[in-house]
Amino acid sequence: MFKYTNSNKRYHTLDYYYKNKYNSKVFKVTLDLGLSCPNIDGTKGYGGCIYCKSGSKSILNKETKPLKEQFEEVKNILHKKWKKAKYIAYFQNNSNTYGDLDYLKNSFEEVLTYNNVVGINIATRADCISDECLNYLTDLNKRTDLIIELGLQTIHDKTAKMINRGHSLEEFETMYKKLKNNNIKVVVHIINGLPFETKEMMLDTVKYLNKLKIDGIKIHMLHILKDTVLEKMYEKEKFRVLTKKEYIDIVCDQLENLNEEVVVHRITGDPIKDDLIEPKWLIKKFTVLNDIDKELKRRNAYQGFNLSILNKSRSLMETNLKNNDIVIDATTGNGKDSCFLLDIVKNGYLFGFDIQKDAIDNTDTLLSEKYTNYKLYNESHESIDKILKNYTGKISLIVFNLGYLPKGDKDVTTKSNTTIKAIKNGFKLLNKKGHIVITIYPGHPEGLKESKLIKKTFDNENYIYNEYHNTDNKTAPYVVDIKKIK
Repeated sequence: MFKYTNSNKRYHTLDYYYKNKYNSKVFKVTLDLGLSCPNIDGTKGYGGCIYCKSGSKSILNKETKPLKEQFEEVKNILHKKWKKAKYIAYFQNNSNTYGDLDYLKNSFEEVLTYNNVVGINIATRADCISDECLNYLTDLNKRTDLIIELGLQTIHDKTAKMINRGHSLEEFETMYKKLKNNNIKVVVHIINGLPFETKEMMLDTVKYLNKLKIDGIKIHMLHILKDTVLEKMYEKEKFRVLTKKEYIDIVCDQLENLNEEVVVHRITGDPIKDDLIEPKWLIKKFTVLNDIDKELKRRNAYQGFNLSILNKSRSLMETNLKNNDIVIDATTGNGKDSCFLLDIVKNGYLFGFDIQKDAIDNTDTLLSEKYTNYKLYNESHESIDKILKNYTGKISLIVFNLGYLPKGDKDVTTKSNTTIKAIKNGFKLLNKKGHIVITIYPGHPEGLKESKLIKKTFDNENYIYNEYHNTDNKTAPYVVDIKKIK
């Protein structure tokens, strides 16, 4: 289960991160240095990325005010909602390392002198940090909570060229590694719904970032704003814009593939209503946020869920399971599934089976510290129906974790012929809501046999048969959930 259980979200929110780090509410005070961007001033292009409306605007849209004045005005606005807080100085507009280094140093050093400023966030581009600037940022990082935000948007260079991003994925990765080599935290911006990108392409962007081990992410939905190149492109080509339902589905899939340690700084956008052409549903930001929460709850999923097939197995186990149900762990192994099930069926009972005495002993040692409502059998799983014949029609769930005992003898493994027999006999014991959850390991010869035979035997009109995979790797473990049609 998701580790951040004292949060009301199923993902690692920025609010949760700050409250746990500083034991206080922390909010960002957006500041404008009046800087430009190589994609705006002609160094690499004009007009910025095709969705850019001459650079993002600050909360006050008063670019010429001194930093201290900007800071106080924004801070006072936010204090109307949060009376007590600490602050992150957030340099947001355009590319905030794209300027004279002395000017940058003076600005960043100034905000560090303000009361209760605990950190600095600097939004920029991967191609806008010189070696001299990197050296300064490395020093700055030793003195404050520094985060560099890089706008990547997509890993697909074809899309990057189309949106006029102005730098390649290789350039992004090079700068990312330089920052991380200097222990600087990096937050990456991505955009869902870029023209002609598929859901799979958007998921690939998150999977790539997850492998990079980024510190944080900002997920945006593409805004088609007035007076942008994107507006003209949309009018001409009428490319498809994601519906709210599609966006929520993609975001939830992305979160499921994102390591739980990655802090989610943003999960949707909030464009200015008068500037927005499409999608109109984006105006209702909190509706989108609530619907993401609802979808994750409906899936019984959370950030990082898809990174281990064990999470799906556990999710299926607890579906419709009540605290007074009777369950069977047909292959106890070292007892982790048994322990998980007993936490749910507190007023019920668990029967556990394993052919290896070491497995039974390990399971008993684990369970005996906390539970009494169980009984273990040093018997093969195919003998379950004979031993528990008095429980016919009373069992709510049977769990099989096939293969060999973890850290045990790999030559001692479940066998396809006895596994099929045990599953068939198990259906005799199930009650009306009962089902069987099986984790299969096709990466070894006997596991591959079990995989093929289970599908052949139960994927037909007599059963409700569902397979769940979290990778395209055909040798990776996966989960099957089977319910017999009465």
